[in-house]
Amino acid sequence: MFSGAFTALVTPFRNGEVDVEALEGMVEFQIKNGIHGLVPCGTTGETPAMSEAEDRVVIETVVRVANGRVPVIAGSGSNSTDMAIKYTRMAEEAGADGSLQVAPYYNKPTQEGLYRHFAAIAESTSLPLVLYNIPGRTSVTIEAQTMARLAEVPNIVGVKESTLSMNMASDIRRLCGEEFDILSGDDPVTLPLMALGGVGVISVSSNVAPGAVSDMVNALLEGDFERGRELHYELLPLFRALFVETNPIPVKTAASILGLCSDEMRLPMVPMEGENLRHLQETLDAATHLLPTPEEV
Repeated sequence: MFSGAFTALVTPFRNGEVDVEALEGMVEFQIKNGIHGLVPCGTTGETPAMSEAEDRVVIETVVRVANGRVPVIAGSGSNSTDMAIKYTRMAEEAGADGSLQVAPYYNKPTQEGLYRHFAAIAESTSLPLVLYNIPGRTSVTIEAQTMARLAEVPNIVGVKESTLSMNMASDIRRLCGEEFDILSGDDPVTLPLMALGGVGVISVSSNVAPGAVSDMVNALLEGDFERGRELHYELLPLFRALFVETNPIPVKTAASILGLCSDEMRLPMVPMEGENLRHLQETLDAATHLLPTPEEV
């Protein structure tokens, strides 16, 4: 159902509020540069530090500006099943095309608890759900066997896979079948994951390089692994620089440098400085052929 390069959008702020005008411009910028889909209100969008009302504003804005040109998968998960249901219904009302559901963080449920959590959310909505498997942030892994059970729920359609394990990706493809969408959740492993049957990426780097990331994914989807590999290695320094500090600090800084939005963040996120900032700037300078021109921004 969902394939291609999707951008995990940063949320622009100005003077403590969501900068709707900047967000509108970012959506147009993404679509103009060939992105296949948009994912607002994920971790990259600083949603842990946002209110429900702000999440609604962001989702409604992205849906309105996208206007059906690309699908919008809204982050609406929680470590509380009741809250995840509430946020997912809100995303559905706001017009999202799908929902990204993170594994419950901090409370570390069992595999049976994970199954029941996601199944209950799926039952509460008609939106297609994409699971989000990121144990580095949640301290819990959705095992491939659990995912196979969840793949039998009609509106659970795929996973954003961020374990960095190709063994896990292989098991998901083997156990869940070809119809279950596997999307990379980490830019540097998009190439190997797609070689194993993945169908795209939910990308951080495409906030600033949507054209290049989309071109790489298009090549891989078309079976042109030589071109996909070439673009992977061209993009790799950027992929790494955008994670030199905790996401989304570097990517929002890079977006600010390109003039897409301000670098304003919410605590506990703090601005980059010192050597890391210099490294990011040098990487952007070296990647100008992969980034939009000032006119395209």
